[in-house]
Amino acid sequence: MGVRKRIGEFVETPVVQNAILGLIIFNAITLGLETSKSIHAEYGAVLSVLDRVVLGVFVVEVGAKLFYRGFGFFRSGWNVFDFVIVGIALFPASGPLAVLRALRILRAFRLMSMIPQMRTVVQALIAAIPGMLSIVALISLIFYVSAVLTTNLFGGNFDVWFGSIGRSMYSLFQIMTLESWSMGIVRPVMEIYPYAWTFFVPFILITSFAVINLFIGVIVDSMQTQHREITAEVLQETVSIEHKIDTVERELNDLRQLLRQAHPK
Repeated sequence: MGVRKRIGEFVETPVVQNAILGLIIFNAITLGLETSKSIHAEYGAVLSVLDRVVLGVFVVEVGAKLFYRGFGFFRSGWNVFDFVIVGIALFPASGPLAVLRALRILRAFRLMSMIPQMRTVVQALIAAIPGMLSIVALISLIFYVSAVLTTNLFGGNFDVWFGSIGRSMYSLFQIMTLESWSMGIVRPVMEIYPYAWTFFVPFILITSFAVINLFIGVIVDSMQTQHREITAEVLQETVSIEHKIDTVERELNDLRQLLRQAHPK
């Protein structure tokens, strides 16, 4: 147990964790350099060796944490995330599994588990998923109703854009993103249907400005909740430490009094 504890404490020291953080960034850069044909042709062998060395360090790090904490290692979602990311890289990237070689860049996502600020943002996004699902259901309903309307109204003359519900939904998605919505779609439609703007303008106002801002509101509220929880935890720890300090001070004062009574001047 003593060896396991020493190994675990060593791996989790700030110096080691900062070194791992630097290796993650370094590995992300080298994997990006491999996409350059000229660099890969000249330094491909060196980059491959560096990649294997870095992967070996990651395996040792995760293995040391697993050895130290045992099955308790998997109680943390971030530990499971690191385990999966590193484990993917251990599969042989050849034959039908050659696509896994491209997935090596997923190691860069380990930055999310290493940097506390990123962890907070990710946790806020995960906590916001239930609220976001409700908004997705709402916008899906709006899209479906709008797709049926545009297919019936404009599909006869604009089959490419509104010839079916699927095409209409894709065109409406393009309009929602405001990508060439006016000159590309709406104005040509208005040449045949002059009052088409009475549908498209409210659709843009509802989807691009109202519903999308609901996503932002849910995420911001979730981040504020995460911040309040973190602040409460820090405050609780501070109060606990102050209570322990007060207890120690009282015990020291009691001890001084006992010593004075035992050895009066």
